[in-house]
Amino acid sequence: MKILFLGDVVGRAGRRAVAEALPGLRADWRLDFVVVNGENASGGMGLTGDHAKGLLEAGADVVTLGDHAFDQKDMLQFIETEPRVLRPLNYAREAPGRGAGVFQDARGRKVLVTQVLGQVFMKRCFDDPFSAVDAVLRKYPAGGVVQAALVDMHCEATSEKMGMGHFCDGRASVVVGTHTHIPTADAQILPGGTAFQADAGMCGDYNSVIGMEKTEPMRRFVTGMGRARFQPAMGEVTLSGLYVETDDRTGKATRVEMVRRGGLLEASGP
Repeated sequence: MKILFLGDVVGRAGRRAVAEALPGLRADWRLDFVVVNGENASGGMGLTGDHAKGLLEAGADVVTLGDHAFDQKDMLQFIETEPRVLRPLNYAREAPGRGAGVFQDARGRKVLVTQVLGQVFMKRCFDDPFSAVDAVLRKYPAGGVVQAALVDMHCEATSEKMGMGHFCDGRASVVVGTHTHIPTADAQILPGGTAFQADAGMCGDYNSVIGMEKTEPMRRFVTGMGRARFQPAMGEVTLSGLYVETDDRTGKATRVEMVRRGGLLEASGP
């Protein structure tokens, strides 16, 4: 199976770039399944229902969220009606929506997708991500109940993301980190057969501070004081993510490539 994961989509520029590029990538790379992290797609903070629809219409099979899952209030209702949008698995039990789902590609092959929030350096504590993921992977083993399984590990610390990769090695097809918006150069297949990258990066303008127009973040770093709201940068976008090929029989990864398309970082892809 050919799987594409795209990192955090940031603002209008990121949405537009995904809408313009993803249909062509699906055709050119003969993609079977696409997961997009959309938690910063609406003004850089959260995701609206309409913008979620746009990402799905562009070719995403599943959209994952993150710690900003419900910053846009209409997502509280929208996520109950759209199973292809996933909030973090280890959010409060009372939170709407769900944190894992089994989906099918065009050939009927089943793909498990789940997302968890890490605990290290995050603003508030969430339930243990490792036990949450363990329960889901036990229920839907890759190469058994499902042909592939993808875990989106949304957190600050690369060490925690690497810990999740090794924790899932041999049980998940893909473990990929999101949240920090900076792509890491460690795409690899772990010893047990799990494709891993500590952070996929963002689909946004890299002439920025993690996707935001530079002036206000720099003012806050230099002076310790804020004057205005952060605004997503609107320059040329680089689509960043991870391309993975898997064995349907075992659910293990057979190929992994970092993706950098367009903008300042264009470098690779299948």
